[in-house]
Amino acid sequence: MLFLWYPKCTTCQRAKKFLDERGVSCAQRNIKEENPTVEELRTWWRVSGLPLKKFFNTSGMQYRALELKDKLPSMSEEEQLALLASDGMLVKRPILAGDDFVRVGFRQGEWEEKL
Repeated sequence: MLFLWYPKCTTCQRAKKFLDERGVSCAQRNIKEENPTVEELRTWWRVSGLPLKKFFNTSGMQYRALELKDKLPSMSEEEQLALLASDGMLVKRPILAGDDFVRVGFRQGEWEEKL
């Protein structure tokens, strides 16, 4: 499994604590220092079954600064994936990606269900 997080994010800290308390070992990656690639994002999006918009950090400063609320509806999926891959801070976090599942954002019940 891969755990993508931003260490300064309190939700990410809670998710990491949740994983640590359960002894879950997974590769960890700082989403700000090492952006997800377009291919990773495409794979996670398809595996998750979520709308692509759910991968955007809609409460982030970058999202607001770029006025993405108004721009996303007219962008193609490939343009959205490229934009997400360009800046890890645009991506909703944390992400927990396994072979057959992806969880975006931390909701303890959903994570427990998969672990």
